[in-house]
Amino acid sequence: MQTKFPAIGTTIFTEMSALAVKHNALNLAQGFPNFPCNEQLIELTYLFMKKGFNQYAPMAGALPLRESIAAKTEKCYGYKPDINDEITITCGATEAVFSTINAVVSAGDEVIILEPAFDIYKPAIELCGGVAVPVALQGDFFEPDFELIAKAISSKTKMLIINSPHNPTGAVWTNEQMLTLEKLLAPTNILLLSDEVYEHIVFDGKRHYSALEFEGLRKRSFVISSLGKTYHVTGWRVGYVIAPAYLTTELKKLHQYVTFSAHTASQLAFAEIMKDENQYLGLSDFFQEKRNHFLAKIEDSKFKAIPSQGTYFQLLSYQSLSDLNDKAYAIELVEKHGLATIPLSPFYQNSESKLIRICFAKDEQTLNAAADILCKI
Repeated sequence: MQTKFPAIGTTIFTEMSALAVKHNALNLAQGFPNFPCNEQLIELTYLFMKKGFNQYAPMAGALPLRESIAAKTEKCYGYKPDINDEITITCGATEAVFSTINAVVSAGDEVIILEPAFDIYKPAIELCGGVAVPVALQGDFFEPDFELIAKAISSKTKMLIINSPHNPTGAVWTNEQMLTLEKLLAPTNILLLSDEVYEHIVFDGKRHYSALEFEGLRKRSFVISSLGKTYHVTGWRVGYVIAPAYLTTELKKLHQYVTFSAHTASQLAFAEIMKDENQYLGLSDFFQEKRNHFLAKIEDSKFKAIPSQGTYFQLLSYQSLSDLNDKAYAIELVEKHGLATIPLSPFYQNSESKLIRICFAKDEQTLNAAADILCKI
C-alpha cells in the first residue's frame, strides 16, 4: 500500500527516548517530570472515580472545570471566558492543536509557523491540505521578526501560530511584541493559534502575556493551555482551548468526532485543585530553582547556555565540542555518554544548528548526574 504520509516518520521524541531505553541513558529528552505530582490531585481523582464519575463527560468538558478555568483566566488575564460558548476541554494540548487546525484550515490555505516550531504543527496543517509557511525566529533569544512575518502573509494566509513561553527555546514574548502582532493582524482576517501550555513557567521576573489580554488578538484567537503541564501529570492528557464563540463552534464540530471528551474524574479533580491559586502561581519559582541549579552545575563544562526565559527546557550549544550536526551529536551523547537530549533541527523544516535541548523538569539527583556527564565531555 502506498503511504498517505511519505514524509512523516517517527517523532524525534520517540526516537531519542527509545535510544535512552536501549542504552540505559539518563533521559533529558522528552518533556515530562520525573518527580511525583501533588498527592491531593491523585486523591481527588480517586474520590470522583469512587463516587461514580466514570462515564463520558459533556463534550465541551465537565462544567465545574469550565467554571474553574473561567475564574482562573479572569484572575490571570483580566478576561472571563463564557463557560458555555468559549471553553472546550480536550484530550491534552496535542488534541487541542490538532483539532483547532483541522477545524478551520482547508486545502490550499497557508498557515505561518515560527521556527523552531513544535513538531505537531506542520503535520496537522498538511493533513487537512494546508501549507505550512515557515518564518524563522531571530537571534540568540529567538525573537519574532515582524517584517519577515508581514512578508510571509499572502491572500491565502488563514492562520498564524505563535508559542510563548516557547518550546524548544524557552523564549518569552514581551508586551511590546504582542502589541506589534495585534497591530499587524488588525487589517486582516487571519486567525491566531496561541500555544500557551507553559503559561505559568516564566523566569527572572518576566511575565507571560496571553493573547486573551489583547482585544484585537482575542477576537481571532484559539488560546491553548495544558493542565497536564501545569500539574506535572503529562500522561493524564487534559488540556483546553479558549476561543470566541464563533471559533469554538467550529472547534467543537471536529473535537466531538476526534475524542468527544477527556477523562471525567480527572476533569473534576482539576476543577477542585485549580481553586488553590498557589498550585500554579508557584511554578515559576519552582522551575527557576531547577534551571539555576542545573546551569550552575554545568558552568565549568564546555557547553554554552543562554538561560531559558520560560518553560522547563534549556538549549545548550556544543559549538566548541564537535563538528557533527545536532542529530548526530545527540545520538553520540546517548551512545557514548549515556545522556538523551533533543536536537534542535527537527523543529525546523530545513535547518541545521549546533544546539541541543534538555528538559530540566527532573529531580535533583537526575540533574546532578546529567551535569556530571556534560562536565566530563
